[in-house]
Amino acid sequence: MGQRRPWEVDDGLWERITPLLPVIERRQRYPGRKRLEDRRVLNGILFVLYTGIPWEFLPQELGYVSGSTCWRRSRDWHQTGVWQALHELLLTELRAADLLDFTRAAVDGSHLRVMKGGAKTGPSPVDRGRTGGKHHVIVEAHGIPLAATLTGGNRHDVTQLMPLVHAVPAVKGKRGRPDALYADRGYDYDTYRRDLRGLGIRPVIARRGTEHGSGLGVHRWVVEAAFALLHWFRRLRIRWEIRDDLHEAFLTLGCAIICWRRLAAVQRRHS
Repeated sequence: MGQRRPWEVDDGLWERITPLLPVIERRQRYPGRKRLEDRRVLNGILFVLYTGIPWEFLPQELGYVSGSTCWRRSRDWHQTGVWQALHELLLTELRAADLLDFTRAAVDGSHLRVMKGGAKTGPSPVDRGRTGGKHHVIVEAHGIPLAATLTGGNRHDVTQLMPLVHAVPAVKGKRGRPDALYADRGYDYDTYRRDLRGLGIRPVIARRGTEHGSGLGVHRWVVEAAFALLHWFRRLRIRWEIRDDLHEAFLTLGCAIICWRRLAAVQRRHS
């Protein structure tokens, strides 16, 4: 029996996502073609996320539906909040399994290439001014992504500090914000330190002009590991989507899949 491919939805993930999907009633009069199965469509969406293949080249011989159907369903599910709801559900389950640690969090940004332009893009300072973008992520103490945002490549990391903090979902059994927040010198602004303290968060941010070796990397490395996991999904390494909401859909789904992997690994160990 061959090993299950990573983009094939297993029963555990499917049980969690099924209640989140919108129910589409079939018309009684002129019903048209029967709606394609959501699970097959989700397999196709995940295949694109994992491999980075263009929608139109989605291989039909693997049993997936057409790329245009997967594109529309991914767009619709993102607009109705399915991916965000899945991410929050998995965070709640991780909390129930005592796998979330809000004693500290870490935040950072990572550049990515943009091939076709569009909203939330800009000249990248690390790519000779070519059009680029940025992923911004906040993670808890173990590196589990709590929230992510997308901006143009010319946006400063610190502009997404407070939006990320406010985007951390309320997880049952946890206060909505971490006790401390670790960040590098790019976030060294006293006004943001005051904003964090006003929310009850202790800022641990390296000071500009000081020598390296502050020791913050002992706790900050987890956000770099989270970026490595996110960019392991080839569709998140390079932005091909002109529409920013479609790339944000992949970004949120990627965060949810990372959470599911962590939860499933613990469940396998205890089974």
